[in-house]
Amino acid sequence: MTQNRAFLYGDAVFETVKIVNSKILFLEDHYFRLMASMRVIRMEIPMNFTMEYFEEQLLSLAIDNAFSNSCRARITIFRNDGGYYLPETNEISFLIHVVGIENALYAIADQEYEVDLFKDFYVTKQLLSSIKTTNRILNITASIFANENGLNNCLLLNDSKNVVEAIQGNIFMLMGNKLITPPISEGCLNGVMRKQILEIAKNMGSLEVVEEVISPFDLQKADELFITNVIKGIQPITKYRKKSFDAVISKDLLGKLNEIVTAI
Repeated sequence: MTQNRAFLYGDAVFETVKIVNSKILFLEDHYFRLMASMRVIRMEIPMNFTMEYFEEQLLSLAIDNAFSNSCRARITIFRNDGGYYLPETNEISFLIHVVGIENALYAIADQEYEVDLFKDFYVTKQLLSSIKTTNRILNITASIFANENGLNNCLLLNDSKNVVEAIQGNIFMLMGNKLITPPISEGCLNGVMRKQILEIAKNMGSLEVVEEVISPFDLQKADELFITNVIKGIQPITKYRKKSFDAVISKDLLGKLNEIVTAI
């Protein structure tokens, strides 16, 4: 462990997937995002690291631990030992961890979910912000801030002071019939669930779906706000400062998302 580059330098990328009935949800999207992340930080991708190999490694551990009905699995890929900032090799190893989840389908808890802005540190508008590396100190600090202030989550800002995402998911805002989420160029994570929700919303026909900058001032004018990630699905925000929000579209989208999950 003392020479592990993930531990010493955060020299690692990871992917978290949801497994339902021995199938990885949105497998292709997860695999290609992981491959893209490895390329961005110049890791060597082994010839045998195909999508089938990726799937096999995750599912076999879930099955071995009797979690194949419903679980979350995380694969962390790190550069092998050696060197300081400059690695001695670009070859990789990986670690997989699985945890059981009670519900296979996505659900929305009927309870208050309050957020506020996190202003201590900012997300940079760069490619590294869009991938999942193990350097998550901003998200950790924001989580502690949220806990200390009785919040369920925080919304992160980029260096232009625009709203980028939540601590552990992408942010969507509904204004009238317009559904807005920040573009990847703003520094938000290129989320797998973000992609699914964009596609579902566009197919609904009743919504204008756009990727646009969201300023903190826009939040007070929104009809709905919600957070997305592949484990939770959709988490409606019920309160931001003195403004309360509905969850009509959130619940509609969740129903359509569960139709996709059931069909996989």
